[in-house]
Amino acid sequence: MAQPIRFLATAFATAFALAAHAQGDFLVPPANLVLDGVPPIPAEVAAKTAPYTAFKPGTLLDWHPKRREILVRMRHGNADQLHRVAEPGATPEPLTDHADAVSAGRYEPHAGNWLLFTRGTGGDEVYRIHRLDAENGQSTPVSPEGRRAGAPAWNRKGDRIVFTTVALDRFSDSREARTTLHLADPLAPEKARVLADLPGGGWSDFHFSPDDRRLAFIEYVSAEESHVWLMDVATAKRRRLTPSTKGAPVYYDKPQFAPDGKSLFVISDRGSEFRHVAVIDIASGRERALASNLKFDVENIAVSAPARRLAFVTNEAGAHELRLIDTVTRKETPRPALVPGVISGMRWRSDGSELAFTHATSRSPGDVFSYDLQEHRVTRWTNGNSPGLNAAAFPEPRVIRWKSFDGREITGLYYHPPSRFEGVRPVVVSVHGGPAAQARAGFIGRNNYLVNELGIALIYPNVRGSSGFGKTFLGLDNGRLREDSVKDLGALLDWIATQPGLDAGRVLVTGGSYGGYMALAASVRYADRIAGAVSVVGISNFVTFLERTETYRRDLRRVEYGDERDPAMREFLESISPLAHAAKIARPLFVVQGKNDPRVPWTESEQIVATLKRNGTPAWYLLANDEGHGFRKKANADFQFNATVEFIRRTLNP
Repeated sequence: MAQPIRFLATAFATAFALAAHAQGDFLVPPANLVLDGVPPIPAEVAAKTAPYTAFKPGTLLDWHPKRREILVRMRHGNADQLHRVAEPGATPEPLTDHADAVSAGRYEPHAGNWLLFTRGTGGDEVYRIHRLDAENGQSTPVSPEGRRAGAPAWNRKGDRIVFTTVALDRFSDSREARTTLHLADPLAPEKARVLADLPGGGWSDFHFSPDDRRLAFIEYVSAEESHVWLMDVATAKRRRLTPSTKGAPVYYDKPQFAPDGKSLFVISDRGSEFRHVAVIDIASGRERALASNLKFDVENIAVSAPARRLAFVTNEAGAHELRLIDTVTRKETPRPALVPGVISGMRWRSDGSELAFTHATSRSPGDVFSYDLQEHRVTRWTNGNSPGLNAAAFPEPRVIRWKSFDGREITGLYYHPPSRFEGVRPVVVSVHGGPAAQARAGFIGRNNYLVNELGIALIYPNVRGSSGFGKTFLGLDNGRLREDSVKDLGALLDWIATQPGLDAGRVLVTGGSYGGYMALAASVRYADRIAGAVSVVGISNFVTFLERTETYRRDLRRVEYGDERDPAMREFLESISPLAHAAKIARPLFVVQGKNDPRVPWTESEQIVATLKRNGTPAWYLLANDEGHGFRKKANADFQFNATVEFIRRTLNP
């Protein structure tokens, strides 16, 4: 039987104060963290969670163009850095050592004597491209200072790159998003020239043709609509290759030239509920679907001319399958057998002999593997497991299903604690961001501690608006339908109440970004049905969010949420914002925010906490002055997790 929720606002504050003073030693937060209302966190919490924070996942970035070795991103010190892995199983050799994380890296594509990498500062996502000499470790800026650079794309000759930059609000008086496309020699970045000034902030995914004379790229409009463009590099003249959608949006992604340069392989959902591999004839614009019998979304593709193969990844119930197509016959070929998980970052070796990728599962934090086409052999390159834990014993998720308010079936991933935990178990519901993201059957990281050590049941719902379930489902939360996704959470609470092993009186909702909004919305709408909530970089007011998010992304967000400049929509957005109903929040709330967040400005968290204070409702508030859209530095992330564990422990009493 579910137990009643015990905490009222004043009792909650008193209990926290008494428990804090009753402990012995406490954690010292990193210097850049600001705590407001957060009690001292017992050091014993960190001692218990430490093995669960020691994982070092590896992310594939590139193959070396000459040698059978790879470039990966993994933690070194306090943040992710570039590493060289000389052979499978070799100890990763760090190539960078910065205070902030390196986000990406690619070798010069012929000799590999140097590489390009990108990084921002303090989580601001103001990425700048740098050239790194692999021998002496010296780095040189390539992209201009004070502008956010996109990922560089190499030409086939290996002497030029293209990259985009966008202005930042603090350096520009303009509130109109524009994207500048640059052509540069990374060895002489001062001679870079501007190819084009493009309207909006959604231009990305540039690829050179085999003869380096043309570029293919994407204009991203929303999670449901994008277009494929071509540009002549010499003249900068451009044309849209894909036709008008005529009111029925079509999504395109990952344009890559066929080896003969006469067609493009793309991801498309034209004429289909799901995203598939397609080939577009450049001369005529005719589009043809490949492997069209698959009723799953395709999420990534990678083409190799030497291998005559196109690798692609399908999303099948939240887990990925790696598949291959012969680019000549256009038929599927044998593929590797992999444990269900999440695949990302596919890269072909220059000779086409191997395909490398990152693979994460419920029992692996994310490691780099390669697949040899001739030998049909999978090789593991990195091992990011924590030495103090047996990850093979971690729980695997199962798919759960429930009916929502309108009869629509909603699904989620469910992790049940080990059998040694007896009685009905408390529940943490963790909502993904996006909104057009998806809970996947990958690695849940530190949250394994909640399941394995605290006996908490963990549920990751895929409410309406999530990707991976077709484009109809993806659009079910747009604009004025926003609160329908919150109702899906209410239906999940109903489902929890019917499960004999779960305690409907001890449920906590958490999430980051849009998931942070969902946690705040649940605190408002279901105040009498949840025990507490944790909002990480969450939206508290859609109007102030849209007005203050960086200009380069504002129009993209308006397509999803609605245009706050329209009076009727503005009134609606205000009416559904948690900030407008903060007086209804009566359960414990923990708010986490990065001061340099360009997506969800820190003021979103600041204003909800200030309002709760005025209302006399206690809340924990953790602000990082050196982080952005989520905590990336290990010391900060560890403290956040330990504080969250303490908050959950006191709120759910597991």
